[in-house]
Amino acid sequence: MPVPAAGSPVRPIPGSGPRALPPVIRGAGTALLALAPLALALLALAPLALAPLALAPPAAAQPDGTVYETEQARLRLAVLAEGLASPWGLAFLPDGGLLITEKPGRLRVFRAGRLSAPVAGLPEAAAVGQGGLLDVAVDPDYAQSGWVYLSLAARGDGGLGTQIWRGRLRDGRWVDGELLFDMARKTNAGRHFGSRLAFDPQGRLYFSIGDRGDKPRAQDPADSAGRIHRIARDGTVPPDNPFVGQAGASETAFTLGNRNVQGMATHPQTGRIWMHEHGPRGGDEVNLVRAGANYGWPEVTHGVAYSGATISARSSAPGLVDPLHVWVPSIAPSGMTFYSGDKFPAWQGDLFIGALKSRLLVRLELDGEAVIAEERLLVEEIGRIRAVETGPDGHLYLLTDSTDGLLVRLEPAG
Repeated sequence: MPVPAAGSPVRPIPGSGPRALPPVIRGAGTALLALAPLALALLALAPLALAPLALAPPAAAQPDGTVYETEQARLRLAVLAEGLASPWGLAFLPDGGLLITEKPGRLRVFRAGRLSAPVAGLPEAAAVGQGGLLDVAVDPDYAQSGWVYLSLAARGDGGLGTQIWRGRLRDGRWVDGELLFDMARKTNAGRHFGSRLAFDPQGRLYFSIGDRGDKPRAQDPADSAGRIHRIARDGTVPPDNPFVGQAGASETAFTLGNRNVQGMATHPQTGRIWMHEHGPRGGDEVNLVRAGANYGWPEVTHGVAYSGATISARSSAPGLVDPLHVWVPSIAPSGMTFYSGDKFPAWQGDLFIGALKSRLLVRLELDGEAVIAEERLLVEEIGRIRAVETGPDGHLYLLTDSTDGLLVRLEPAG
């Protein structure tokens, strides 16, 4: 298997003995969860290190490493790479290599236990606030086309906005670059760029853009902020997009009323795209992506403003989509994947979501399109989890959000 096998160069998380994780929290629909208090810690911010990455030493995972007991699996953590500068996106190449983005504007390839030098010639990203080089995705027909897709925050007339690019990797360089989407109404706000990428079974590309910190934009049909967009892989607009032909509407838009979506994943059996988005103070949501749907922000919300002020007195309204699952208080979700591997059989079909604020990994059990249970893993163990993906080798892979970020693999502990 080209993906580094269990026992290849890794560094286990230090510690010994089993650690029990919080029990599963039952509930479905929009019911609020009664959650055990989480320890709060201030994230120590350090200046961004531009020095070369420190690679994980070429030593096998030790058998006395920490074993984590969960409801349905026993696991260990293996650190494959460290020193990543605010990593954001993670995608697998057909040969098992991993593409990793770093917010300051770097793309690296992890292969055979080693990280490459930064890929040269990338489009320029604006690393301002929450912006920078963000997600990465590999073309469904990569073996024939070689296309790699990037989302990023970029400067232009009026300030900053989200862009979508595609290009190819050749001899450590980005070549054949094409700008597929450039957000029209840019501002100087450094937040809510959205930027997650996903493909549907027909090979169409979905990407998110947040409300850019300006709530009314999510309900303006002419705006591109606060929604999911859908384009063909060459950047053209599919003729059956829901707002095509509507006067003044954004024809790439597929939804509206989204605050800031930072997780999307395609269900491996149904082909439907799921998403999650950040609420304000409370009200993070899990939803299905539905053509033409209005998810209600800011007309309805389960959260309040960071000041505690009311944003809306309503959490539901006719014509607006109710979420499948809500977190109050917020966990600040980021990244998501459906587990479809063979290393953790009991997790088949479960939805895994990283959390920034709560510093944990969420496992959601599903019954069709209903969330029936939640389990919280790795609480305060490795920090803010930015991305989570199922690898072709059947393991789960995580990126931690830090100026000294980690690439971590979850391995069964027997």
